[in-house]
Amino acid sequence: MRWQDLRRSGNVEDRRGMSGGGKVAVGGIGVIIVLAIGLLTGQDPSEILANLQGTQTNEAVESRPPGPRPDDKTADFVSAVLGSTEDVWADIYTQNDAAYQKPKLQIFENATQSGCGGASSAMGPFYCPADQKVYIDLSFCDELRDRFKAPGDFAVAYVVAHEVGHHVQNLMGISEQLQQQRGRISDAEYNKLSVKLELQADFLAGVWANHAQQMSNILEPGDLEAALNAANAIGDDKLQKESQGYIVPDAFTHGSSKQRMYWFKKGFETGDLSQGKYEDIE
Repeated sequence: MRWQDLRRSGNVEDRRGMSGGGKVAVGGIGVIIVLAIGLLTGQDPSEILANLQGTQTNEAVESRPPGPRPDDKTADFVSAVLGSTEDVWADIYTQNDAAYQKPKLQIFENATQSGCGGASSAMGPFYCPADQKVYIDLSFCDELRDRFKAPGDFAVAYVVAHEVGHHVQNLMGISEQLQQQRGRISDAEYNKLSVKLELQADFLAGVWANHAQQMSNILEPGDLEAALNAANAIGDDKLQKESQGYIVPDAFTHGSSKQRMYWFKKGFETGDLSQGKYEDIE
């Protein structure tokens, strides 16, 4: 991915080397990470989830160690990707006579506090609508490459763009509409609607990639395949098959590998928001 010349976002909060506390609230692609941990350790994912959500960490803030860090380049890359999403979505909103409200992105290490509760690195990247922030522990980038076998800069960019997609959904009121259905419909029906939300975020990540390519010529050979490989690697059906030997569609949280790849690719190929309306996602 050609990212070195991209504008760096001024909306990045770097909290590496600092600690946060509180109850851990799993969101974003966190459930997928929990499943992967269970797969690797042989532990029941539900037990891991319960432990994470019930864990209390001390409220403490540590001074960040001075000097360069091994993951400084990754932090710079994430800032560049966020800057690109800002430019793309600002342009799309302007074309629709609206103003884009930029999200913040917090880089943390091990644990932090979010507007949605405490966050653990085991959760993976996630978006919190309460404070309109994307959260990421950069160790996830290594996990994406090593654990999920999805290497490449653009695989990470896809994940960041997916979380920014949740921010766009929040601005559009789609996330709130889903939350209003909680308790009004069955858990199975609500879960289906939640999966649609995740698949639309994949579509919006594809829309970003389409416009970013037109604006900045960011793609190199193999980049699209890297993003699709990441979408495939974290599909619910694939993770369920690996962890328990069978697939339970009603327990999906983010959609199948095929669905995730389809909607990201459709967003990339069309670059047209009207092609991925929430009600049309399936």
